[in-house]
Amino acid sequence: MQDRPSVLERFGLHRPELRAWALYDWANSAFVLIIITAVFPIYYQKLVAGGAGLSAEDATKWLSYATTASLLFVALLSPVLGAMADFQGAKKKFLAVFVAMGSISTCLLFFIQSGDWVLALVLFALGNMALFLSFVFYDSLLPHISKSEQELDRVSTAGYAVGYLGSALLLVALILVVQNPDWVGLEDGSAATRLGFLVTGIWWAAFSIPLFLRVSEPPRKIEADETNSASAIKAALSRLRETAQELSGSYKQGFTMLLAYMIYNEGIGTIIRMGGIYAVSKEFPEQSVIIGILMIQFVGIPFAFLFGNLGPLLGTKRAIMLGIAIYAGISVVAFFMDTLNQFYVMAFMIAMVQGGTQGLSRSLFGTMIPKHKASEFFGFFSVFAKVAGIFGPLFFGLVIEATGSIQHAMLSVVVFFVLGGFVLSRVNVEEGQRQALAAEARLH
Repeated sequence: MQDRPSVLERFGLHRPELRAWALYDWANSAFVLIIITAVFPIYYQKLVAGGAGLSAEDATKWLSYATTASLLFVALLSPVLGAMADFQGAKKKFLAVFVAMGSISTCLLFFIQSGDWVLALVLFALGNMALFLSFVFYDSLLPHISKSEQELDRVSTAGYAVGYLGSALLLVALILVVQNPDWVGLEDGSAATRLGFLVTGIWWAAFSIPLFLRVSEPPRKIEADETNSASAIKAALSRLRETAQELSGSYKQGFTMLLAYMIYNEGIGTIIRMGGIYAVSKEFPEQSVIIGILMIQFVGIPFAFLFGNLGPLLGTKRAIMLGIAIYAGISVVAFFMDTLNQFYVMAFMIAMVQGGTQGLSRSLFGTMIPKHKASEFFGFFSVFAKVAGIFGPLFFGLVIEATGSIQHAMLSVVVFFVLGGFVLSRVNVEEGQRQALAAEARLH
């Protein structure tokens, strides 16, 4: 009789290298929640840009420009750097560079004072760019540490769950310190907020250390037409040309998966970015909106683990389709939302599927690419994800302009889930996995 899997095995955290890999999500999610989502934007708009005389509209405009510019650099650099890391066998080295860059940029936000809005945006953009470039190499390690497709699903979603927990705990601590600055010997909430930025940068670096200690660098593998002494840049550009051709040829199923991900992730990203603004437009108290954000973080933990186990039960593609269907329902709930309780229902629904859908998307793509070229393929994955961060909000704004209603814009997001789900339904997962295994078998 086969032994039942342990709790840690069901969570995808049963080996030291798996726990160390997932802990990087704990490390970087603090930046996502505190710097990108909840704290820095408010501090920047009200105190930094406001101190320079910028209006709220101008401050928000420049923050959006800084975000777009940083993501554009990510889209341009990630495939090239990913190919270089694969050729050199240096995934962890590249990851270390961007962890250091992001951590230092975040720590330097501690010195931002009222009126320093340009410097604040430069540091924010550098940290944002470092974060998303680090994901290329972090994600590319996943297929190497996982021993089966089922484990891949569990480990990937476990990363999101661990990230939710870590970032939520740090945000709660920061909120308490901002409200009670005398606890740490500070004069006011502004100083406490800046201390929070310093802690976030240190947190990112410190909790990244287990990955570098426990996760082994995957063995370097070169292809038949390459030599060990070749220029890394030339080899990377050559690989990129091959990969671009292969994505639409030999790895057609992986390419179709990328297209589907780009489309439905447009909807996911738009709901994440616009959900808070939509709640504010309903004149819900700012404190209630923060409570909703924290609900997503804490409730998302068990549901991310749940989705990790749904993959083996339903099949990873079917589990993603379930998440997409729930997201479509979120758009409908948002359209009819008028009360604070309905806002909390929407937040709960987002928590149910956010980490699981994105985690399973990452793991499904990981099963349909050759392991020796994981960084460059995840570089393209990053490009498609960044593109998804541009067109969704643009479509959202155009709908508002056409209808004059943010409610109709929230409802219109359902289009991305319907179309993305349709494209995903066309993906032949088994064929894609066979193609990836055949590519590995051809290596010398």
